[in-house]
Amino acid sequence: MSTRQLNKNEWSAYFDHVSATLGNRQVEIEVASLPLGDQIAAHSVTLRGLTYDSKSDVLQVITDKVDHMVNKPKEIHVKESHDGLESFEVLDADGTKQIIQLTAPLALPKKAG
Repeated sequence: MSTRQLNKNEWSAYFDHVSATLGNRQVEIEVASLPLGDQIAAHSVTLRGLTYDSKSDVLQVITDKVDHMVNKPKEIHVKESHDGLESFEVLDADGTKQIIQLTAPLALPKKAG
């Protein structure tokens, strides 16, 4: 696995590409800040897409349960493996860190018979 910081001019195209190749992924969204501490905003929800809008300066994590928005992101670090995006961290203008962890859903056992 490798971790790298994305340049701001890459954000829109990068997340559009990831959204187009997501497959069936689940996501956990953790929000960490000094005033709030660490909180889980979403756990084991199906990821529908990721998008960055440069005009409004908003990164959006779209799931089947909640749309999580990060206003005015300053830095984005992605952790990638040979399978693609594993997780990413977003630091916003207020110093809040958003940690988005992607996982494949667990396979159900096959029915007998």
